[in-house]
Amino acid sequence: MRAISLLLNRKDIITNKAYENVILVTGFVAMMAIGAYIRIPLPFTPVPITLQTFFVILSGAILGRKLGIFTQVSYVALGVLGMPVFQGYNAGFTYLAGPTGGYLVGFIAAAYTTGWLMEKRDTGSFFNVALAMSAGLFVVYALGVSWLALGYGLGLAKATALGFIPFIPGAIFKLTAASFLYRAIRRKS
Repeated sequence: MRAISLLLNRKDIITNKAYENVILVTGFVAMMAIGAYIRIPLPFTPVPITLQTFFVILSGAILGRKLGIFTQVSYVALGVLGMPVFQGYNAGFTYLAGPTGGYLVGFIAAAYTTGWLMEKRDTGSFFNVALAMSAGLFVVYALGVSWLALGYGLGLAKATALGFIPFIPGAIFKLTAASFLYRAIRRKS
């Protein structure tokens, strides 16, 4: 994470905004892939615990809505085009139709939501940062659960039990860590 802090301290390293944006987007796409590889499969659900949501909300907060959404679209596009960047080293268009497809689409919407709220209300307070990131996480889980319910005929209650409830403790931890990290980076830039 020190690398992100150094990259954001552009006065010392990067003088061209376009280069800075390319580096940050590329870095977040790589972190999304790494976050997918760090996973904990749960035996009772087809959705594993990963670090991806941490990087999704952080990308939206740091990059804003436009670059945040571009980052997530780039990540999903790489996976769809065959790069093994999805959890479990998976790739391909058919993976997008699988049980985690709604979450992948949710990543795109979450980066936009988090970025948009940060652009509107970023006072630097922990509360505002956490609120924007919470909204982003809500979007991820809402789309993921909806995909499980509709695409797999599970019904809303069962889809929520499989695709949201088990992830609440981790989501709270990732939300808190991402909020503190964002504030630390913001103070240094």
